[in-house]
Amino acid sequence: MACLEVCNEVKFKEDEEGTTNTLDGSVDMHCRPAIRAKSGRWVAGIIILVNQGLATLAFFGVGVNLVLFLTRVLQQNNATAANSVSKWTGTVYIFSLVGAFLSDSYWGRYKTCAIFQIIFVIGLASLSLSSQLFLLRPKGCGSQENPCGTHEGYQIALFYLSIYLIALGNGGYQPNIATFGADQFDEEDHREGHSKVAFFSYFYLAMNLGSLFSNTILGYFEDEGIWALGFWASTASAFAALVLFLIGTPRYRHFKPNGNPLARFCQVLVAAVKKGKVNMPSGGEELYTEEKKESSNRKILYTHGFKFLDRAAYISSRDLDNQKQGLQDPWRLCPITQVEEVKCILRLLPIWLCTILYSVVFTQMASLFVEQGAAMKTTVSNFRIPPASMSSFDILSVAVFIFFYRRILDPLVSRIKKSDSKGLTQLQRMGIGLVIAILAMVSAGIVECYRLKYAKKECTHCDGSSTLSIFWQIPQYAFIGASEVFMYVGQLEFFNAQAPDGLKSFGSALCMTSISLGNYVSSLLVSMVMKISTEDHMPGWIPGNLNKGHLDRFYFLLAALTSIDLIVYIACAKWYKCIKLEGRFEENEEQENFKV
Repeated sequence: MACLEVCNEVKFKEDEEGTTNTLDGSVDMHCRPAIRAKSGRWVAGIIILVNQGLATLAFFGVGVNLVLFLTRVLQQNNATAANSVSKWTGTVYIFSLVGAFLSDSYWGRYKTCAIFQIIFVIGLASLSLSSQLFLLRPKGCGSQENPCGTHEGYQIALFYLSIYLIALGNGGYQPNIATFGADQFDEEDHREGHSKVAFFSYFYLAMNLGSLFSNTILGYFEDEGIWALGFWASTASAFAALVLFLIGTPRYRHFKPNGNPLARFCQVLVAAVKKGKVNMPSGGEELYTEEKKESSNRKILYTHGFKFLDRAAYISSRDLDNQKQGLQDPWRLCPITQVEEVKCILRLLPIWLCTILYSVVFTQMASLFVEQGAAMKTTVSNFRIPPASMSSFDILSVAVFIFFYRRILDPLVSRIKKSDSKGLTQLQRMGIGLVIAILAMVSAGIVECYRLKYAKKECTHCDGSSTLSIFWQIPQYAFIGASEVFMYVGQLEFFNAQAPDGLKSFGSALCMTSISLGNYVSSLLVSMVMKISTEDHMPGWIPGNLNKGHLDRFYFLLAALTSIDLIVYIACAKWYKCIKLEGRFEENEEQENFKV
């Protein structure tokens, strides 16, 4: 909104009628301090949760069977189609960084979400139209038994333009909507602070419920070759999400953007280097602090660590002379809050790096778990169970464990601690997520050992080659779902709480890039394993015919690597120092939230 871009020209005044305003600096759509009773909270939160569920349904309605569309409709081979989908998926996560940058720097979260959702709807509508008018020819093609014919170059170009508009729209929207939903709760208020923590759990649940519908209902229609209906259903869902989002406009709370963070980061580094030979006093008492608060963002208090960066806030004699002349060079002198912003991001990076290997485990659910399931008994009476549909047990596990954690485990831990804390801390939950991920890989490895035991060794195509039922995969899917509740929900909360006010969307984007890098690391790891295990003309651990390989060894390798990652994570979590915001850390109680 235009008014959000000029909020710094508005002087906030206390409400004359005594109505309570929020304490976190949020404003309403007219740039006035947000009134607690008339803005945000669960009214806005529920609108955003439903919006997220509908948008997720729309996105996965395209993404879940995109590889089948490329092979059956565009006549690509399996390798080319898989490569195209990998590039497309990676692009989605790259665009998440673009959306986060625009949101934190210039547009604000509301405007960014609205613009990228419009792009998302345009991309889906374009894909639906181009598929129905040009690509699905001859009419009725697109099923496994009836592939489509060849297409003109401009028709292929229109298809790729459409799906990359979808990638741009969803990628730019995704990291901002989670943060925008969290903005609706004032963490300075005790009750709303607890609601904010709960919001992230329900946000992840909304994502999974949306993907459940697209993976089952829409996935079925698309698998049967009814692509146009599936794509138009996704378009309708995305359009409904956009309309619902705009309807909630009067209720939302906003934070105005804080300018280009890259410039602020570079200013701190350059200023610190310029004063590299200065003898620094101990403590942070003599460091530069802004006299005027130019934004609604809360002040970050001084923390020990990364002492070299403190030089950027040290007031030298030259800086004093400049101040007497009314001059200020941001490339020589930075306020301590700006320095602490850089420290916060540097402290987050080791924790973030430790989450990448977890994402490697998570990505196996969409690849090797499906291949393993295809090599098991997939029939019940005359009904065949699609191996990919087993991911429904992951989604059900997420739903069960979210309510288990919120209603049972969290209150129980709070009572055991005998304090008014929020149960398990975010870092503790992420660690538990890693432990459960190890159990998932061990479970998958054990199932694979028994699958090989009951396999038909003479099978060449591997489908249905083992008499072991595919339902033995349920434990590994359930473990993955449980680990998501602790890892990904905890990760969303952690990065949102620990990112500076001007970089909240960037914190959410870190979660998405972790998943993206997990995909790339998984591909690299599989390539390395196959290169090493196929020496001396051996079939390797993951051959085309799994009965001749040792997929179980790959699962156990991932369990071992995740165990090492857990040890490193615990060390990083113990080293981590939480952000100190003005007014929040005057008591020691809140510090407990980040102890391991």
